[in-house]
Amino acid sequence: MTSEPDVAYVWIWLPGALEPVVCGRLDDRDGRITFGYATSYLDRADAVAIYEPELALRPGAQRSLSGNRLPLSIDDAMPDSWGRRLVNHRLGRLMAELGELTYLLHSGSDRIGALDFQERSDTYVARSADHPTLDDLATAVARLQSGEELDQQLTDALIRGTSIGGARPKALLDDSGRQLIAKFSSTTDHYPVVQAEYVAMELARRAGLDVAPVDIVEVGGKHTLLVERFDRGPRGVRHRMVSALTVLGYNTFPDGRYATYADLADEIRERFVEPRVTLRELFARISFNILCSNTDDHGRNHAAFVREDGLALTPAYDICPQARTGTEADQAMAYGPGGERNSNVWSLHAVAHHYGLDRQEARELIEAQIAGVNENWAEVCDVAALPRIERGRLLGNQFLNPSSLAT
Repeated sequence: MTSEPDVAYVWIWLPGALEPVVCGRLDDRDGRITFGYATSYLDRADAVAIYEPELALRPGAQRSLSGNRLPLSIDDAMPDSWGRRLVNHRLGRLMAELGELTYLLHSGSDRIGALDFQERSDTYVARSADHPTLDDLATAVARLQSGEELDQQLTDALIRGTSIGGARPKALLDDSGRQLIAKFSSTTDHYPVVQAEYVAMELARRAGLDVAPVDIVEVGGKHTLLVERFDRGPRGVRHRMVSALTVLGYNTFPDGRYATYADLADEIRERFVEPRVTLRELFARISFNILCSNTDDHGRNHAAFVREDGLALTPAYDICPQARTGTEADQAMAYGPGGERNSNVWSLHAVAHHYGLDRQEARELIEAQIAGVNENWAEVCDVAALPRIERGRLLGNQFLNPSSLAT
């Protein structure tokens, strides 16, 4: 059995650049992972920090401020459970838990943000640069979920998308110059998750939220959600990004549960560009998450661009209604400074001042979102091809659940 790597070179796309440069190295010494900038990178006049304050632009070994094995801003580029499953499949280590550097070096190079990881510092070789069709991707996902063997071509078709986060099956797709994330149905779905997410994302857009553009298509008799990537610019320029979890200084396990919207609002006031506009946008996203039962709104499902003048909230993504088994529910992150997290828009309304909104302004925003769901429901469900019976199950359960509206 081949031993796992103890070194990985970090490459970065500088602002506006079309090609990456090596910026540093990760070293794993008996489970203690450190990062150090390359001297050649520090000597560059255009060098930028990966993310400050965690990995400041200075010489010497640096570790995560959280104590996590990987620096948080690099952990953001790590494949999540779906990506790890694909890497394990490709390496023939189906039940193994591999090391962090192995997952970084064997996942696709077209990862979220502006980083990639290589075995060498002098040569950059992109992994899985082919552009498979949506039909190929759907076939590969279906076979993998059913436990069938994948040939090398189908494996390569999926491996490109291993570096995007999340637990659900997904892949990367190029469509006439648009770079998309394709999100597929899962064999474990108990309701039309893909269609419900399309409905939520489109209703959020119509409510005035800054949302990643989405389409829905049918492939092989199943629906697939296509989400336009916002971390890419013209000609393949890559934008630096970090998760809200990283902004708050938490790793996913075990500390991610301490991340809150209230603390994120404080960070927005201190470190984000256009804080007043951003706070209102954040409040509107929390409100809409409550109205559509997106209780999976944890810190990795929010992100910020890393810009020269500060942080900026990315468009919303992963607005996915969750199954409701009872009347009461809680958001993944507390929105109130006192720990309030109940999935109720009027409980959120009571702490609107923390997001810079007065009570009247917050009420008008919430009521406009409720009205928008009702007014646009039929039209958006038609586009999603949701059957009547499923519409009836979603409206009043996930969408506009009575407990979410109770005063």
